[in-house]
Amino acid sequence: MSKTSDYIGSAAADSTNALNPLLGGLNRQELLGSVAMMLRRTSISPMANAKFAGKMAKESYDIAMGKSERAPDRKDKRFRDPAWANNPFYKRGMQTYLAMQEHLEDWVGDLKLGEMEHARATFVMNMITDAIAPTNAFATNPAAKKRAIDSGGLSLIKGLPSRVDKSPFVVGENGASTPGKVVWKNEMMELIQYTPLTEEVREIPFLNIPPQINKFYASDLDPITSIVQFLLKEGFQTFIISWRNPTKEHKDWGLSDYVDSLIQCTEVMKQITGSDKVNVSGACSGGISTATFASLLAAAGDDRINSLTFQVCVLDPEQDDSELGQMVSERSLEIARRYSRRKGILKGDDLARMFAWMRPNDLVWNYVVNNYLMGEDPPPYNVLFWNDDTTNLPAQLHSDYLDFGLTKPFSNPGQVEIAGHMADLTQVDVDAFVVAGVTDHITPWKAAYRTLHLLGSKNKEFILSNSGHIQSLLSPPVNPKAKYFRNTSIEATADEWAAGAEEVAGSWWTRWAEWLHERSGDMKPAPTEGGSEQFPALYDSPGKYVFD
Repeated sequence: MSKTSDYIGSAAADSTNALNPLLGGLNRQELLGSVAMMLRRTSISPMANAKFAGKMAKESYDIAMGKSERAPDRKDKRFRDPAWANNPFYKRGMQTYLAMQEHLEDWVGDLKLGEMEHARATFVMNMITDAIAPTNAFATNPAAKKRAIDSGGLSLIKGLPSRVDKSPFVVGENGASTPGKVVWKNEMMELIQYTPLTEEVREIPFLNIPPQINKFYASDLDPITSIVQFLLKEGFQTFIISWRNPTKEHKDWGLSDYVDSLIQCTEVMKQITGSDKVNVSGACSGGISTATFASLLAAAGDDRINSLTFQVCVLDPEQDDSELGQMVSERSLEIARRYSRRKGILKGDDLARMFAWMRPNDLVWNYVVNNYLMGEDPPPYNVLFWNDDTTNLPAQLHSDYLDFGLTKPFSNPGQVEIAGHMADLTQVDVDAFVVAGVTDHITPWKAAYRTLHLLGSKNKEFILSNSGHIQSLLSPPVNPKAKYFRNTSIEATADEWAAGAEEVAGSWWTRWAEWLHERSGDMKPAPTEGGSEQFPALYDSPGKYVFD
């Protein structure tokens, strides 16, 4: 295998906890049931218990005698303080913890558990061992003690942990601030048309369909990382959807309703721009809506979509894609479905917590240590500000996503009904561009690669950005560290694609812009104002729904 393929493999292995269309399919009852199952198996697995006890006894002796060479992984940020390596007390505590963590994982593997029970038990055990890390307690964290002494104790009274300092960010001023107009709205969405930045624009407009589980302005966080501003500077007529944050009264909004809104808003775009064609891009769960939209139009013989871009999106979920998928059962999906139906919505805060506990050291305990123990102020980071600006999922859309994970409509063309038609992406033959992130823990890149084989498109391109879920998309050309991987051939498997991929310095945005230019028609004078006589501008961007 090539060095590039080796790098992709090792990088991706660090981010295997993923959330896919089986959103909300894991629940507390089943995790507690896995703990009970694990404890029951303990009583009938004396060999596993004895093996664990023997390993710990031997290693504990070596640690006590100072003979152990156990050290944290070089990527483990928790033990970077010099005291963990130089102070015998802290070093032995760290080594004991790391030994216990490894041997407990082996012990769970030795228990007689089924595949799903083993995945759940491993997940729970990892949560427990992460929680009891010596770095998470003041008494056993040398850096926290030093900070307390240096600050005269003030570091310990700063309050509960927070992920981000939200005070510097104001939506509409220094985030979601690109000028534009809301040119159409319904109860579910606002359609924003951005003000051109060039004297001429491409004839065929571009529509960005964001996910329903966060606000739209990930694409317009600031002037540097704004995909919106990049597209405008390239001369594309750029539109974006701002989904409304649903409440309990919107519990019946489902995928079919969202697709109906896409049909309506693209009709508006066609009238405003005078173009019969639209280039469409969908990100994350917005890609599911985009694919369903494209499938429905293809079934109806409607050719308004000129090209498709899918960003960090999984359309063919497999249980083996992630640890989460391995833990989800049909029963757990039904429990999740009943829960959101009873509540009317799946709250955005609940979704955010679910995401966080997939990577607790990075997304939970890191903030406990930095903010609560170390007394550090949370960073003023606009990505985290956006991430905490959560939205709800209506119960019906949540249910549709769960069905999507169960029935896999795009993997079974012509056999599953969604949004009022038999889903079949093989009938979608427009050019397609698919981008994924090598360290994406939300939508693993190999799962995103499978999208290429679902589509009937003859001209397809796959780009692998060198980052995670959000940062892989926020990759402006001005970033000197930006790079991506490209293979002009579409291979049968992701591994075969990686074996032939080449590393390219720079931002994948540049390659995408070239691709879009080839599919956006001729240049024409830029419009002088938003909307049209039939659809006059309603009010300024970023609109009103973003503040819900």
